[in-house]
Amino acid sequence: MIGDMRSQKNPHAQALGSLGGSARAKNLSSVQMKKIASEGGKARARKLSAGQLREIAKKAVAARERKRAQAKKGENK
Repeated sequence: MIGDMRSQKNPHAQALGSLGGSARAKNLSSVQMKKIASEGGKARARKLSAGQLREIAKKAVAARERKRAQAKKGENK
């Protein structure tokens, strides 16, 4: 019973944490924000398997191709 209660996150604590993160973000420069985001991305990548990384990369390529095709389609109008 106690183990079940501990595994659930407190929504009030989550809301306060979000507010703290927002307040911190207001005081950071864009360069600092990019550095933090980069570190987060690298940490996430270390946790993923090779197959998961490959799948994410394929989706990224497909998204870039769609974006280029839409931009090209807009130029032809």
